[in-house]
Amino acid sequence: MAFDFKKEYKEFYMPKNKPSIVEIPKMNFIAVRGKGNPNDKNGDYQTTIKLLYGIAYTIKISYKGTHKIDGFFEYVVPPLEGFWWQENIKGMDYNRKDDLRFISIIRLPDFVTKKEFDWAIEEATKKKKQDFSRVEFLTYDEGICVQCMHKGSYDDEPVTVELMHQYMRENGYELDITDTRFHHEIYLSDPRKCDVSKLKTVIRHPIKKVN
Repeated sequence: MAFDFKKEYKEFYMPKNKPSIVEIPKMNFIAVRGKGNPNDKNGDYQTTIKLLYGIAYTIKISYKGTHKIDGFFEYVVPPLEGFWWQENIKGMDYNRKDDLRFISIIRLPDFVTKKEFDWAIEEATKKKKQDFSRVEFLTYDEGICVQCMHKGSYDDEPVTVELMHQYMRENGYELDITDTRFHHEIYLSDPRKCDVSKLKTVIRHPIKKVN
């Protein structure tokens, strides 16, 4: 049976619909940076998603070809995630989607080194005849965060975020969104195939202890 990150690491991918504090370890990701409204069907966000999955599946099915990755095991491609921010704003202004900047990411299994990642870029470029030069190997150490499962429309996220921030303050923490620590979303539902009321999204915010 293929290894499923969501099932094996439920504390990271399947939190309850009430806030909790969690320490996220260092992880490696496939990443593409971009900007603009994610709801624009012809926008940059949609482009980044296609690039991400092009590399994710090149690595996933690599065992079927001649290139063998040391330590490889069959796995389910982890869920799509995103770091989001807006210039000069601490948090998110949901009414200014055109001003959004983002890093779209998909987690990599630990056996994928930078060398193997570079192979996947070269392989995908050759086979798909597409430019994957925007795709990068990102190592990220997220640290202490408050997180919660959000159910429903992305536009309703502020309600869940307020619950998270209230919980954070009650436990002696404060928000620590910076130029390197971001509003983080993990998408467990495909909005193309799911009623908006049933969408499941993990929302995660970086925090630090109050001095």
